[in-house]
Amino acid sequence: MGDAEDEGRLAWAEQVAMYLARDGVPPIAGRILGWLMICEPAEQTAAQISSAIKASRASLTMNLRLLTGMGFLTWRTKPGERTMYYRMADDAWQAVVRKQIDGIAAFLEITDCGVALLDGDAERAGRIRQAQAVFTWMATVFRDAPPITEQPLRS
Repeated sequence: MGDAEDEGRLAWAEQVAMYLARDGVPPIAGRILGWLMICEPAEQTAAQISSAIKASRASLTMNLRLLTGMGFLTWRTKPGERTMYYRMADDAWQAVVRKQIDGIAAFLEITDCGVALLDGDAERAGRIRQAQAVFTWMATVFRDAPPITEQPLRS
């Protein structure tokens, strides 16, 4: 891979990092994820990832654990080796979005309890009902959405 190609891939991984940072994902985690989406081979050691994205091993280790826990990454070892190889989890994005959808349902249960708790106070219950309306709308949108296809949405 040439310097220009390296720079282009790193710039793209940085775009992924900045996008995910809007949702509170640490920039290093976003860079790791962006890199593992485009690297070759698809499985990379921590040393390879660290070298590619120019991150310290300590910061990398913490963020690899975070991404694994979030369902984005899987890892394995090879027979006779202690080195761990990381890769994007199969259906990583679907799994992460499913967790977010489950979170919507969980928050709706909390809003139901809040409305019941404040039933006699219309103003405070109204603030909860605003959140409840938005989360109900999102739950309905996801419930009624067509299934994901294997084909990209854009060409």
